[in-house]
Amino acid sequence: MESVWDYPRPPRLERTTARVTITHAGTVIVDSDHCWRVLETSHPPVYYVPRADIAAGVLQRAAGRSYCEFKGDATYWDVVVGDVRVPRAGWSYESPTPEYREITGAVAFYPSRVDECRVGGELVQPQEGDFYGGWITAGIVGPFKGGPGTLGW
Repeated sequence: MESVWDYPRPPRLERTTARVTITHAGTVIVDSDHCWRVLETSHPPVYYVPRADIAAGVLQRAAGRSYCEFKGDATYWDVVVGDVRVPRAGWSYESPTPEYREITGAVAFYPSRVDECRVGGELVQPQEGDFYGGWITAGIVGPFKGGPGTLGW
């Protein structure tokens, strides 16, 4: 078991060979075993997918940006599958800080905004709240930041 309270701050970036799949609107939009996990105190892991492992044509740049004190400016992406558009379903760091340069252009997806995310075949539970986008699996234990009353942690 991994406790999110054992994760560091600033966050740790690590490679994973676990198979990550994301399905939306009946289409597999991600199938990769070359992802990165970002591990930060109080947060479930966030998986970053290399752009080459995302189905062609499903990402369209979305309006808006945000700033992470560790990784820099985030770019947002809509997921588009056929006639279905999911606004700001993912984000990336196109020019991250030097410590996170490995994830340049890789996309993280909010599991709450797509139909299904899996890690190693296991269905992911989304992190509560709309901001963080963590992926909860059976091997990850909290409590997790993101739900009501936890933003001041």
